[in-house]
Amino acid sequence: MAAKPKPRVKVPKTAKAGETIVIKTLISHKMESGQRKDKEGKIIPRKIINKFTCEFNGEPVFSCDMDPAISANPYFEFRAKVPESGMFKFSWVDDDGSVYTDEQKIEVS
Repeated sequence: MAAKPKPRVKVPKTAKAGETIVIKTLISHKMESGQRKDKEGKIIPRKIINKFTCEFNGEPVFSCDMDPAISANPYFEFRAKVPESGMFKFSWVDDDGSVYTDEQKIEVS
């Protein structure tokens, strides 16, 4: 059995009010495009992370939809302005309905 996808997120622990920070995310996921065949010639079903979202204190910050051309272990780097202390919530949605999440806290001074 394959290992469960593991999300990794890097968010600064602290920032100044109104500062723009860099957020980096990576999820370990093999990804299967649905275009390859197994040894018996049968199509291997598609299994990709198809959606990624990031929220800060419940408000959307970043989101994207992914197609079969996405590479294994998708990495995203983006910027966000932080007006106050709070929680970032990250979600990755798999074709089979699985949702992988991570949360990171940031203190704003």
